[in-house]
Amino acid sequence: VQLQASGGGLVQAGGSLRLSCATSGRTFRSYLMGWFRQAPGKEREFVTAISGSGERTYYADSVKGRFTISKDNAKNTVYLQMNSLKPEDTAVYYCAAGVGVSMLSPAAYDYWGQGTQVTVSS
Repeated sequence: VQLQASGGGLVQAGGSLRLSCATSGRTFRSYLMGWFRQAPGKEREFVTAISGSGERTYYADSVKGRFTISKDNAKNTVYLQMNSLKPEDTAVYYCAAGVGVSMLSPAAYDYWGQGTQVTVSS
């Protein structure tokens, strides 16, 4: 499985961005898909995830109500809509795919994209 993240960029605080993560392979529906982020000098942290069926989602408290994860099984793509962005959202955002049980743990994900930079200016 290969993942290609895109959509990052520079935006002012309060603005919006939509990240996309296109995946290869025929088993997209069976994968848990997640977004993580890593800011300079900090550990990679969980942002959000969606189950293979799309029925279950989970968000970190820091993004709840501002970010929305979704997936299009026909396009093998997962999206992250980010609204009301804050400077503290600045990070490299990674999409990931896996079959693990715990959505919040990086260990649940077997495949990772290359990351896309999101920078929010104040």
